Amino acid sequence: MAATENYINWKDDRQVFLGIEEPGQTKAVVVLIHGFGEHSGRYSDGVIPFLLEHGLAVFRYDNIGHGKTEGQRGYCHGYEELLELLEHVIAKAAKRFPGLPLFLYGHSMGGNLAINLVIRRSVRVAGIMASSPYLRLAYQPPGWKLQVGKLLKIIAPRFSMSSGLDPEGISSIPDEVKKYREDQLVHDRITPNYAFPIIEAGAWAIENSRLMTTLIIIIHGKMDPIIDHRGSVEFDKGTDYSRLVLLEKGYHELHHDVSRDLLFKHIKEWLGEQGLH
Repeated sequence: MAATENYINWKDDRQVFLGIEEPGQTKAVVVLIHGFGEHSGRYSDGVIPFLLEHGLAVFRYDNIGHGKTEGQRGYCHGYEELLELLEHVIAKAAKRFPGLPLFLYGHSMGGNLAINLVIRRSVRVAGIMASSPYLRLAYQPPGWKLQVGKLLKIIAPRFSMSSGLDPEGISSIPDEVKKYREDQLVHDRITPNYAFPIIEAGAWAIENSRLMTTLIIIIHGKMDPIIDHRGSVEFDKGTDYSRLVLLEKGYHELHHDVSRDLLFKHIKEWLGEQGLH
C-alpha cells in the first residue's frame, strides 16, 4: 500500500491539504469528505483501512476552514465554494484512476456535501456512502443566536463563534471523546457563512430527495444527539435510490463508536452489491 500527502493550490492561493492512499490492487476509488470541525486524518484508524482492505483507493482532503488546509477556521466564502472544491477533488481522483468506479464517502457535513453535489450539479459517481449525514440538526440553536448569526452573515461574515457542538455526542466510548478533545486540528469555531448555508442545504436536500438518482447507502445512529436521524429517514422516503440503515445504539461518529462493526458490515454488503467483493 502507498500513501502520499500534498496540497492543492486553491483560490486566493490557499493551500488545501490532500492525502492519497492506495491499496495493493485498486478496484475503485473513493473521495472521503469529513465532518464539520474535524479533519480527514481522523479516518486513518478505521474507515480508511477498511476501504483499502476492500480495494478502494482513498482521496481525502481537509475542507476549507479545517485541518491542515490554510485559512480561517470555520470560514468559507460560501456553500458553492465547498461544492466546487469537492468537484475539483473528484476530478483529480478520476484523472488518477481513469475508468474505475468512483464513490463518495461523506460523514455528517461530508454527507450533506456529497448528496447536494450529485443532485445540484449532476456529478456522476458510482455511489455514495453517507454516515450520519448533516440534513437536520438534532438540537435547535437558541433563537437569539440564529438572529444574531443572520445579521452577522450580512455585516460580518467572518465573525467566529463557538459551534455549540458537545463532544460527548460523538461517541459512547469515553476514550474516543478524549481523543477528539485533545486533537489539535479539531476546532469548534464557526462563522455565519458556514453555518447557515449548511443548514439550508440539508433542508433543501430533504425537500428535493426525489431528484436523487445516484445509489446511496445512509447509515445513522438513533442515539445521535448532534444530527437528527429522522432527517435521514425523510430523505430516504423521497428516493428509490437510497438504502437506509438505522443503528439502535449508534452515536454521531459511528466509525468511532460501539456500532463501528455494524457500520462496516453494512457498507461491505452494499459495496459487494456494486461488484466490489
